[in-house]
Amino acid sequence: QVQLVESGGGLVQPGGSLRLSCAASGSIFSINAMGWYRQAPGKQRDLVATITSGSSTNYADSVKGRFTISRDNAKNTVYLQMNSLKPEDTAVYYCNAAITPSYGSAWPSDYWGQGTQVTVSS
Repeated sequence: QVQLVESGGGLVQPGGSLRLSCAASGSIFSINAMGWYRQAPGKQRDLVATITSGSSTNYADSVKGRFTISRDNAKNTVYLQMNSLKPEDTAVYYCNAAITPSYGSAWPSDYWGQGTQVTVSS
């Protein structure tokens, strides 16, 4: 009964900014690490950024210094603030979370959002 719902994607010019959100809902006992991945046409799905339950962050070299991942535990939400966007950032962005449901599992499982399109173009 757990799901992740993403929002915030869209079309933006190079150098612009966009903020992605992903809210987890359902019967959640706890949320551990959360992250953002992206997949461009013809490419594999790559990790963009992760954030642990202790708010330790990790970024792909290609986005370091431009993107910021954060989380609001009270809202069960992870964010990705994207600044100084480049055309090569164009991709479908997916959020990921390791979640322990309230019922049926003793260990966390990976959940994925539906993906949101980010297009950076003049």
